[in-house]
Amino acid sequence: MAGLISKIMPHEDSYFDMFARQAGLLVEASDALAELLAGGDTAAAQDRIRQLETAADDVTREVMHAVRRSFITPFDRSAITALISSMDDAVDEIWHTAKTIRTYRATRFEPQMVQAAQLAGQAARLVAEAIPLMRNIGRNGARLHEITEAIVHLEARADNLHDEGLTALFDAHGESEPIVFFVGREVYRYVERVLDRMQDIADEIQGIVIDHA
Repeated sequence: MAGLISKIMPHEDSYFDMFARQAGLLVEASDALAELLAGGDTAAAQDRIRQLETAADDVTREVMHAVRRSFITPFDRSAITALISSMDDAVDEIWHTAKTIRTYRATRFEPQMVQAAQLAGQAARLVAEAIPLMRNIGRNGARLHEITEAIVHLEARADNLHDEGLTALFDAHGESEPIVFFVGREVYRYVERVLDRMQDIADEIQGIVIDHA
């Protein structure tokens, strides 16, 4: 009976496997966003982001079910659910960005938008690096701190790009082509929110490190 229960109940390792899957989806979605803003195949990138958003939702539900069934978890249950949800939220924001681009049929993307999307990809890869390190926080605490600080710096750089880009967009189109300015402002808003969600992930990781180092 004990052996059967052991097979049914999620093990600590399974959480890290699910975290890693979610981080992989985040990287793929960030890459698809960068491709979309760089002028790639718009329809293909949007379809891919939608598929990744659905997959991320599935992983999140899987983790929530596992938390309810587990006797032993690697971190506090609230920390587990907050971490997986923060990654899911980042993929959601990427999907919202893609939907906004599709809704307004945007085809012109400012250099700052492209650069911000590239920063999102860098942040996603840092998240993917951090997840396996969390298996041994005591040994990897210093590197995890470096990673979370790097994500925070990327978010700050994206904020600057947002402000610079929005000003340039208004100067170029605010009076002559207000619709172009409106659409660009919406895209900027969602891209900035992607980086905000990346920082939320960093904050969740840093909180776990503080609690378990």
